Amino acid sequence: MQITFLGGAGEVTGSCYLVETAEVRFLVDCGMFQGGRDADRKNHAAISFDPETIDFVLLTHAHVDHSGLLPRLAVLGFRGPVYMTGATADLLAVILKDSAHIQEKEAEWHAKTALRNKHLLSHENNPLYTVTQAEIFLRQIRSVNYDEPCQPHPSVRCCFRDAGHIIGSAIIEVWLKSGSKQRKIVFSGDLGQKGHPIVRDPTLIREADYLLVESTYGNRCHRSMQDTRDELIEIICRTFSQKRGNIIVPAFTVGRTQDLLFLLSDLQRQGCLSAMDVYVDSPMALAATEITLKHSELLDKETIDAIHWHRQHNENMRIHFVQEVEESIRLNHIQSGAIIISASGMCDAGRIKYHLKYNLPRPECSILFTGFQAAGTLGRRLVDGNKSVRIFGEQIPVRASIHTVGGLSAHADQQDLLDWLKGFSRPPLKTFVVHGEPDNAEIFAGMIREQLQWPVGIPQRMTTERLD
Repeated sequence: MQITFLGGAGEVTGSCYLVETAEVRFLVDCGMFQGGRDADRKNHAAISFDPETIDFVLLTHAHVDHSGLLPRLAVLGFRGPVYMTGATADLLAVILKDSAHIQEKEAEWHAKTALRNKHLLSHENNPLYTVTQAEIFLRQIRSVNYDEPCQPHPSVRCCFRDAGHIIGSAIIEVWLKSGSKQRKIVFSGDLGQKGHPIVRDPTLIREADYLLVESTYGNRCHRSMQDTRDELIEIICRTFSQKRGNIIVPAFTVGRTQDLLFLLSDLQRQGCLSAMDVYVDSPMALAATEITLKHSELLDKETIDAIHWHRQHNENMRIHFVQEVEESIRLNHIQSGAIIISASGMCDAGRIKYHLKYNLPRPECSILFTGFQAAGTLGRRLVDGNKSVRIFGEQIPVRASIHTVGGLSAHADQQDLLDWLKGFSRPPLKTFVVHGEPDNAEIFAGMIREQLQWPVGIPQRMTTERLD
């Protein structure tokens, strides 16, 4: 038995793990790399193995850094099933087509730029897959229920547990048999915060022989939810009442956007905010929100109560889901009083780049970040304090206020991660700290060694570990 860390090792994006025995080869996740000049090259080179030899894939959740290369895998020859929860399957049907659409549009832009500037177009500017190819891939999806055993292969048994990260997200327990030997591997996926709105708390796992645990925020703790609410109220009131500008929120269409809508609605319910207009500018945001509501059995009670209240008081927070390009363009003419939530969450693609282009130069506006910004992304450059950034080939001055509200993250922080690990009844034979930037992973691994005295490793990308 062995596992190869194809992505999500030494970095936050591109999660992909290849598990092999003499009887079976399968992947857990097949995510897209995001951020930095190298992302396109890494995505085009990521499928460095023969996809036809992969028996099946297990998917932890729908975010593109875990799922975004699945259609590419199919284009290159993978024909097996991909197992995921029903909510993840519903989301993936929207997310992958949107990802393909963005890739096609960006490829058109690169082609026009190359023609105008009379230079050769790189193959890395081509789409990884088209909308049609994404739609064809969706036929390979197989839905499973939380907490019900699944056997994708005679030598493999698995179970999906609620990870509390986004709707449908899963921790995956895998029992792997090779000859007379059996080992249990647990893949944490992305773990959510305890007490986070909308989703339930992550399921505690009792035991594993080998564990892969994420470390996105393994180096620090989030602010409390009350402090986060107070900070959000202060940013909104100052931007609207004193500065009279707009608030631009880069947010993942799945998970973070729904979290924000819930929180703003809840603050309205408590009388903390005046009536406002919220524009959700993402072609798939409405579909993602409808999918979230469809799976109401996965929502926490607080969220159900907030939904019922908003339906009776929707004049207090007027939510506009922007679908057409013309509608999105019109938002650039709004000078004040608008909260514009748009994808992508790290600002590297999609309509958010246009809203940043028009609002970053305006000192009366605020840019509100609510989640992790990977190294190399436009979002990270803004969070790091760059005084100007390049958007669509143009240098844009940064005069707007930049805010990071960490308490809204859908990721567990250091203490949440440690508390989840303490739910194990015995130490795994080895714990692999993955899905974190090098410093974060190192700090978190040190905390595990210090507090739990577990054997810990920090794998590097493209390395292989034997599972004895």
